Amino acid sequence: MARERIGILGGTFDPIHQGHIRMALSTLDTCRLDRLYVIPAGDPAYKSSVLNKEDRWKMVVTSCSQDSRLVPSRLELDHPGPTYTLDTLLALKKLHPRADLFFILGTDGLLKLHRWYRVEEVLPLCTFLVCPRAGDYLLEAFNAEKARLTEMGARFSMVKMPPVTTSSTDIREHLAEGQPTPGLYSPVREYCALKGLYGMPRREDRSDEWIEKLFAALNPRRFAHSLSVAAYSHRLARIHGIDARQAEQAGLLHDCAKCLPLKEMRRIAVEHALTDDPAILSSNALMHSLVGAWVARNEYGMADPEVLEAIAYHNTGHAGMSRLAMCVCLADSIEPTRESYPLLEQVRLLSELSLERALLMSLEGTAAYVRSRGKYLHPRTQETIAWLKTLPEVRSHKK
Repeated sequence: MARERIGILGGTFDPIHQGHIRMALSTLDTCRLDRLYVIPAGDPAYKSSVLNKEDRWKMVVTSCSQDSRLVPSRLELDHPGPTYTLDTLLALKKLHPRADLFFILGTDGLLKLHRWYRVEEVLPLCTFLVCPRAGDYLLEAFNAEKARLTEMGARFSMVKMPPVTTSSTDIREHLAEGQPTPGLYSPVREYCALKGLYGMPRREDRSDEWIEKLFAALNPRRFAHSLSVAAYSHRLARIHGIDARQAEQAGLLHDCAKCLPLKEMRRIAVEHALTDDPAILSSNALMHSLVGAWVARNEYGMADPEVLEAIAYHNTGHAGMSRLAMCVCLADSIEPTRESYPLLEQVRLLSELSLERALLMSLEGTAAYVRSRGKYLHPRTQETIAWLKTLPEVRSHKK
């Protein structure tokens, strides 16, 4: 029986960025790893972190949702006192006695390896996978240190991939200055914006409570999606002169009921007379929006009727819906983490010009897809399509 191959990517992740994820995915693909643990440091002995560990943990979980092979682990976060790699490797050896361990480093990390706590005991426990990182170091010095550590018993494998140029330090500086951060996963940037992390102005006073509840209520992919919809709703609202704070709130909370069991959704819907439509009561996809508006009002304290309307109809739309609701409905279908589908890029481009025409294109595409699969299309979606076609913005463009 082949031994399991387990990768380890550790660090403060303050914050985790796409360079970390690229290193992880490259090693998974090129080194034939079966899984990869992403382990944020709890109380790192070698340097202090800017953020508390729970914020860093939530951002790690959010970023790892991009690939099911990435396994976020609290092994060091829950360890009392300072954390050392030696302790982590020994704990993993105990958990996986028949596995081979592979520890991921950047080229800069290899040069610092000699400073690790009891490094002579660390070296035999794993193979080091070294990923190229941009930085100021001499190739001769790198090769000499690699050779010296090899003589001490270290095993190295160089990972073929483009050098990682992103650093957490750069990301923090860019966030504080309000600069673009293409190296940061969009839901993670939104997490920072909502909570006002790394010097960003805080965009939502209730974000601590809401994010804590959503993180507990949703699976990681749905949590990341909710953050991304919040960011894209905010963006569309600013482009089209709509209240951006309302749009962001509705985007963040739009799927707050999505991961409830269907039986619990049905109980809430019937008990509170949200609908008696049997098609809705039998479908998670249709019911979670109406139940979500009730949950947002009663469990998250959202009292704004416009925000609640946007949540209640984000999946089907409805005739006469507000432009705020259009923002959220569109953002739900075109936010950056969405997997590609026909018309996605066209709808994204059109959404910058016209909410009405972009929403019409999106809903018509959804209707065509549902019908082509022989599935049920709720009449409200068709009513919304018909209503959108009567709007001056749509009619004048067709003329």
